[in-house]
Amino acid sequence: MSDKLMTPDLVRLDVAPPGDKLAVIGLMADVISATGRAERDGLEAGLLKREESFATGMPGGFAIPHCRTEAVHEAALGFLRLSEPVDFGSADGPADLVIGIAAPAGTDDQHLKLLAQLSRALIRPEFLTSLREAQTPEEVAGLVMGVIEPENAPASQAAPAAAGVSASGEAAPAAAPAASSAAASGVPTILAITSCPTGIAHTYMAAESLENAAKDKGIPLYVETQGSGGITPFTSEQIAEASAIIVAADVNISGRERFAGMPIIEVPVKRGISDAPGLLDQAVAAAGDPHAKRVPGDGGGAAASSESSQSAQSWPKRIQGAVMTGVSYMIPFVAAGGLLMALGFLFAGYDVAFVASKVALGNSLWDLPGHLQYEGASGTLTTDRAGFLLYLGSVLFALGQAGMGFLVAALSGYIAFGLAGRPGIAPGFIGGAVSITIGAGFLGGLITGILAGLIAYAFTTLKPPRWLAGLMPVVIIPLVTSLIVGGVMFLFLGKPLASLMNALQDGLSGMTGSSAILLGVILGLMMCFDLGGPVNKAAYLFATAGLSQGTEASFQIMAAVMAAGMVPPLAMALSTTVRKKLYTQVERENGTTAWLLGASFISEGSIPFAAADPLRVIPSMMVGGAVTGALCEALGVGSRAPHGGIFVFFAINPFWGYLLAIVIGTVISAFLVTVLKEMAFRKKQREAVAA
Repeated sequence: MSDKLMTPDLVRLDVAPPGDKLAVIGLMADVISATGRAERDGLEAGLLKREESFATGMPGGFAIPHCRTEAVHEAALGFLRLSEPVDFGSADGPADLVIGIAAPAGTDDQHLKLLAQLSRALIRPEFLTSLREAQTPEEVAGLVMGVIEPENAPASQAAPAAAGVSASGEAAPAAAPAASSAAASGVPTILAITSCPTGIAHTYMAAESLENAAKDKGIPLYVETQGSGGITPFTSEQIAEASAIIVAADVNISGRERFAGMPIIEVPVKRGISDAPGLLDQAVAAAGDPHAKRVPGDGGGAAASSESSQSAQSWPKRIQGAVMTGVSYMIPFVAAGGLLMALGFLFAGYDVAFVASKVALGNSLWDLPGHLQYEGASGTLTTDRAGFLLYLGSVLFALGQAGMGFLVAALSGYIAFGLAGRPGIAPGFIGGAVSITIGAGFLGGLITGILAGLIAYAFTTLKPPRWLAGLMPVVIIPLVTSLIVGGVMFLFLGKPLASLMNALQDGLSGMTGSSAILLGVILGLMMCFDLGGPVNKAAYLFATAGLSQGTEASFQIMAAVMAAGMVPPLAMALSTTVRKKLYTQVERENGTTAWLLGASFISEGSIPFAAADPLRVIPSMMVGGAVTGALCEALGVGSRAPHGGIFVFFAINPFWGYLLAIVIGTVISAFLVTVLKEMAFRKKQREAVAA
């Protein structure tokens, strides 16, 4: 038996593939078993079983079928260089290099660490090129063993250790100072955990891919590989330094509770290999997003899940985060309710708003309504539609009204939830309902949510006797907090807030001409300032809260906000299409996706671009968004739907004006960002020539 994982007798060069990937795996089993290191049928079965659960084709034109099985007597690496590539399931094409990893069921840690180093080396293009250009089996075996055992390899064949990895396969200590230096410059530090079912190949390839991408982007990154070669966990200092975590895994990871409250990006391990730059962009964006998905805590509820991160935050920051939590939970109510109302308009006409409740409750499929009279602004009018369309539209509109009726209560309840966890939900919802009753609107909902959250949180810090502790979150806290919040609203704050809301609504309704255009400019700037962050959400909340008033001014504000929010992803999609050389391959792929995201009014589709180049992207988007908002107001465009982009065309009037505003704003933003990036590109070229 050899003590080397790969010897020349395990290498076959320029082999004509015997068929599809299953036949190639069978050939790999033949090659390895011929050396006496494994039983042929058992090895083939293990490799095929692994392939069935997870395709082993990788970006770069190679495949790594691998397994751990009792049929393997001694660890081995087989190598096939195919004369014609074979499809192994990789998105970027077939593979001409096939590296088979055969590990015994009881493989020791040292062998697994060596295999981890090989897996990391396979991510490096120069290593794959050397394997493709090798002339003899001895040269291939020397190249592979030069990666696995560099200390024993000739100088001409020894490959440099994989980035961030020591000869033993553990995380290199030299990575920490680099991360600290980058963190000091204001770039958020990211953690990453990689893990695959066998813990041999994909675990370490994903780690290498993420580390290389982080180095290219200048992002501080620590990686913990939870593979079969053992785990070197993050230090407490690394966790404290980090702002977000990437989990690229196909199995449950251990120690998740260490990251409670931290923003998390969770994907299959293969995504860590194929799209490492995109994952890092997502993580950087999540680090600055108060309502990003976070790692849950032990106690449940928002307060528990973010306790560790909140403990270091000031109260203004915690309140801001809670308000964003309330807005993010409120949006589904707005979207569902508003779109249902828009569908009601589509089927029954705009006058359904005056008869929806009467028809939905008084008629049925067996008793369809005729044309109904109602009292409008200009006197007694008659509905345009009757029969099934009027009935269906009325039911949809009534459902939408019910959903929109929860808007303020949901906002208030989930703000309180963001501050105090579950004990804050009931008093928050009750406070929001009181705000609606009094007429304080969304301003009252903001106040009651914050007030209920702070009071409920104060109660959760008390240490009552054991006999009372069980009643505190279920009875005592909701009861007392609701009494305090409701009493304050009825006795002191309700009427002043209601007067302020009425003045605000009257002022908006009276805005015409230049003042309305100025409002459109401001809303457009807000929508494009942070692309889904607090300022963006504040503008959106302002628009959706007014939508329930049903005035032309509120419809126009909604149109300006939605149109401006569509501009950034559409502009980046256009820029990546017309000037591809200014963007990386991943950015061009993100640009393709951004067409649909922009058309659907998902501003977050532009976040990867803004995170990578904020000084050029964000100002360009703000200019286009401001123009779009101003044009919507100038053209009198109104939207009765709070979401949906161009797909709710039936609820937007005039739709041609809406499209015109979006197209002009998109072209302006795309032109500006392209010019700025072109200038930076040419500057780099000049510097390269000078160097």
